[in-house]
Amino acid sequence: MIPDQKQPTSWKVSKFGDAAFALIILMSLVIVYSPSLRGGFLWDDDCWTTNIITLLQDLSGMAKFWLQPTALQQYYPLTATSFWIDYNLWGLWTTPYHLENVILHGISAWLFWRLLRYLDVPGSWFAAMIFALHPLMVESVAWITERKNVLSLVLYLGALIAYGRFCHFWSVRDPLHSTGEYADRHPRFAYLLALLLFLGAMLSKATAFSLPPVLLLICWWKRGRIRWREDVVPTLPIFAIAIGFSFVTAYLEKNHVGAHGTDWDFSFPQRFLVAGRVLWFYTAKLFWPSEFAFVYPRWNPDPTVAWQWLYPIGALCIIFGLIAASNRIGRGSAAAVLFFVGTLFPVLGFMNAYFMRYSFVSDHWAYLSSLSLIALAGALAANGAERINNRVLRLLIPCALLLLLAKLTWSRAHVYLDSESLWRDTIRKNPDSWMPHVNMSKLLVEKGKFDEAEAESRTSLRLRPNDVHLLYNFANLLARRGKIDEAIKYYRQALQLHPTEADVHFNLATLLFKQRILDESAFHFREAVRYKPDYPNAHYRLGMALSAQGRREEALRAFGEALSRNPGSAEIKAALYKLLAENYGFEGRSQ
Repeated sequence: MIPDQKQPTSWKVSKFGDAAFALIILMSLVIVYSPSLRGGFLWDDDCWTTNIITLLQDLSGMAKFWLQPTALQQYYPLTATSFWIDYNLWGLWTTPYHLENVILHGISAWLFWRLLRYLDVPGSWFAAMIFALHPLMVESVAWITERKNVLSLVLYLGALIAYGRFCHFWSVRDPLHSTGEYADRHPRFAYLLALLLFLGAMLSKATAFSLPPVLLLICWWKRGRIRWREDVVPTLPIFAIAIGFSFVTAYLEKNHVGAHGTDWDFSFPQRFLVAGRVLWFYTAKLFWPSEFAFVYPRWNPDPTVAWQWLYPIGALCIIFGLIAASNRIGRGSAAAVLFFVGTLFPVLGFMNAYFMRYSFVSDHWAYLSSLSLIALAGALAANGAERINNRVLRLLIPCALLLLLAKLTWSRAHVYLDSESLWRDTIRKNPDSWMPHVNMSKLLVEKGKFDEAEAESRTSLRLRPNDVHLLYNFANLLARRGKIDEAIKYYRQALQLHPTEADVHFNLATLLFKQRILDESAFHFREAVRYKPDYPNAHYRLGMALSAQGRREEALRAFGEALSRNPGSAEIKAALYKLLAENYGFEGRSQ
């Protein structure tokens, strides 16, 4: 994935050298990520931790992770199992969760270094340290939910190395054994290990799907051709696993997670414009690491604006230009760019991902893809360093760059200390995004800061005025603050946009009942049970509204429906017995 190089004189790495470099990586990461190690759960971390405690408590929960694809947000059972183990070891103490992410990231950096050495890539140590310390990686490492990313990459790189031993694609000789005996002696073991590691990577996060085409890409890079029997046929089972899991993930993303609707309605030209801009965005962040944000501004792809076409056209020119020039300058640069584009493909905009409702880009989406451009940069830096005669200066320049990256990463890690830090930083950098305002409002409500919460909610509604959920949440906040008339107004506005929301009908009916607007209250309670029949509290409240109107028979039926759905409710039983006693002389007591 870098310009072709001459074979080194020796690739033997001592066990001491391996251990020393691993220790350097780990110590560096613990230092730069120390601000986030004491951080708590953020945003959707609860979907993998606090909201699923019943699944984390025993083995039956773990079985559901593996046997029920919809048990969690996504079907990543190996990642879920790691959280199951964490919960049973540490409970909800978050420091070990963070530390494990840091360790996994460190292992990936070490494996990346080993892989680059095997592939005869110069500057391997420098590239590995850039990957370890680059602030683009903070989101994947400091955000507990992205255990998916860091765990998957460890297994992905392990699979790459194991497959390389099987097919011996990295050089004329095996760097593990100068005679190349290992690759010939245990090919089946290496192949099965690669297959097993890849399966684990896919069960951790589906972005690992790119491994089989990457294997063929490396064959082309190192050999200049792809052979059917020797290169393609062994990858067919790996392709089958990748395609199968990719279809499952795409289906769940759309139908279970909810990545469909107006937020994802784009024409192909619009998606093409997004894809081109995404490629340049991540490239810029890698080579000019500044102004990182949890949610970046969401662009407006407009095919009628000529300058927007410069992004995809420029990207295509570079891709095809490097491929055309590969015979002259080597295949390494073309392979690096193809790896970058290919591994990013699921999040280029051609397929729906849920987070795209907020932004077309996210730092953690470039975690895997960044490897090739970092390797390319490391190789170019190593080649350039050969022209510097001063040995001290040749070492000081890369070390200074790494220290700068470490400082940027350390600063960025502070943002992931807690939810308030995260949302305030996001609002400061992207004030026109509605999502951080919504989450900041919820956080402020939890802290009892209702004035600030209301201001954040009003901002989010100004930015996204026709979102039924924002209207509903804002109305709930107003009702909690005693602003009943204004809350009723926003509930009604929400129902104009989406008249089938049972919870909105229920909350509006509750306020109307308190205002003694009984007819309209009963109507909305009826609508609530119409759209959500298994809603015992709505049946009960409907009975109360009907009883207040003197409609006793209807009230009895409503109480009966409520009791049939919640037979253990003492409140429903008391209301039913009271109505019977008052109107039919029935005497009894709730049990």
